[in-house]
Amino acid sequence: MAPRDWLRQFVDNGTISEDQLKEAEEMAASMGIATEDALVKLGYVDSAAIAAAKAQAFGFGFADLDDKEIPQSVIEMVPESVARENIVIPVGFENERLSVAVTDPMNFEIVEKLRFILNRDVDMLMATKDQILAAINRHYGQSTTESVDSVLIEFTETAIDFTESELSSAETAAEEDENSPIIKLVNLIIQEAVNMRASDIHIEPFEDRVRIRYRIDGVLIERDSPPKRLLPALVSRLKVMGRIDITEKRRPQDGRIKTRTGGRDFDLRVSVLPTQHGQAIVLRILDRDNIKIGIRNLGFSEENYRKFQNVIRRPNGIFLVTGPTGSGKTTTLYSALGELNRPDRKIITAEDPVEYYLPGINQVEVRGAIGLNFARIIRAMLRQAPNVILVGEIRDAETAEMAIQASLTGHLVFSTLHTNDAPGSITRLIDMGVQPFLVASSVMAIMAQRLVRVVCSKCGEPYEPDASEMQPFEFTEDQLSGARFMRGQGCKHCQHTGFRGRKAVFELMLMNSVLREMTFRSEPTQNLRRQARLFGMKTLVEDAADKSLTGITTLAEAYRLKTGSD
Repeated sequence: MAPRDWLRQFVDNGTISEDQLKEAEEMAASMGIATEDALVKLGYVDSAAIAAAKAQAFGFGFADLDDKEIPQSVIEMVPESVARENIVIPVGFENERLSVAVTDPMNFEIVEKLRFILNRDVDMLMATKDQILAAINRHYGQSTTESVDSVLIEFTETAIDFTESELSSAETAAEEDENSPIIKLVNLIIQEAVNMRASDIHIEPFEDRVRIRYRIDGVLIERDSPPKRLLPALVSRLKVMGRIDITEKRRPQDGRIKTRTGGRDFDLRVSVLPTQHGQAIVLRILDRDNIKIGIRNLGFSEENYRKFQNVIRRPNGIFLVTGPTGSGKTTTLYSALGELNRPDRKIITAEDPVEYYLPGINQVEVRGAIGLNFARIIRAMLRQAPNVILVGEIRDAETAEMAIQASLTGHLVFSTLHTNDAPGSITRLIDMGVQPFLVASSVMAIMAQRLVRVVCSKCGEPYEPDASEMQPFEFTEDQLSGARFMRGQGCKHCQHTGFRGRKAVFELMLMNSVLREMTFRSEPTQNLRRQARLFGMKTLVEDAADKSLTGITTLAEAYRLKTGSD
């Protein structure tokens, strides 16, 4: 069966269009990968749907391993080394036949190898690579490897102490010794955070303890409290990994760690801050898969999706994305660049720092120590004749004016600002010192965004909210007639929170002649907002409320956005 034959079912059921299938085939041919892999990379179809469709097309069973608990007696039938080396996991044993989940049941070499090693009849089921790796870590991790808890118990029960002088000499010598207790602990903390889908790891010293917290779906969860005496060892180990000077203890420091866990590569951005009780460290986990999400999956409504596509395909002008740190601005802009990244376009970015490395795009990092700031990079990049420019952040008038000049000379410019909403960005630029006529003539659209948590797909269930929950949103009868409110009960899949994953909510303000005239007159933010809403702009809260009506998120999440509380 040709790949196109079984992939056509996604066109037939409306998941993708004929053009999107053709685009995936062209990408597959140019990159030398399978068409289904190209569909996943483009964000049109998720890997689980591809695996299920492929299994059905070729007559194999499909195993959904996300929430599956496999008996220990079955796990023990396949050694961990075999499971990890071949990316397979046993899922059941019945009538003397072992069912094994594999990524490709048509790889007959692995099938025969397993039958030979295990010396028993084996039935193949299909599962996604990510699910198999997660299941291997989950099940073998419980039985044969240590956890963060067990290592911390070992430290707590023994009197091992680490002095600064011992550490500086020992760390460099033991850098590659994975069996060293402190190295093992750091590796396990990183691995556990990745497995729990954390975006940040916070290591915070207090008077009598060290607090470790993971940020999962935007919410900090306290995990472990190692003894205070471990702090110098933890800090030094992480500094060594991030190539940071371990002798400096008084100044803030930054670094970057490249690591591999669960068969995937991760970049960790390290920030060290001296506090009253020692050095606090935050590790930002940069998962390269996050930026492959695809514009369609960011969370746009149909109307905003259409507007966004029109904006990013304009030949020139400035498109601003605004919101606080951690609101997904980088992901949105990188998704836009990914959509525009074609051989006939030249794209250059100026970033501080470069978070994700994008193939086919020229990325420049700001280096303040040598005077390489945003404005200087923009001035230099214009001589490189780019079509599209990304300026990581507009922080001052000089950067703003350089970006505006670039847009007025025929370039498409993307950038970010830190403001609370879209209309406020106009006022912010003028307050920076940019002339109102320059803002009015260059800015073509501004988009504010936030992230809301998504109801868990495993434990989410419909419910009827009471009047007090709906009262803040002023829903119309038409909206409520087709509403399907959902909430999660809490299960293992979502760490008993009722939420798993996040989606963005947007406030997209397109500039028009009326708004340009108001900008030219430097009118206040509330006037701009009122006018933009008359032209159809939905606010962040309205977009979140719409997502609660369809069961994507909850009314409580939309209300949190309305009140600005965490």
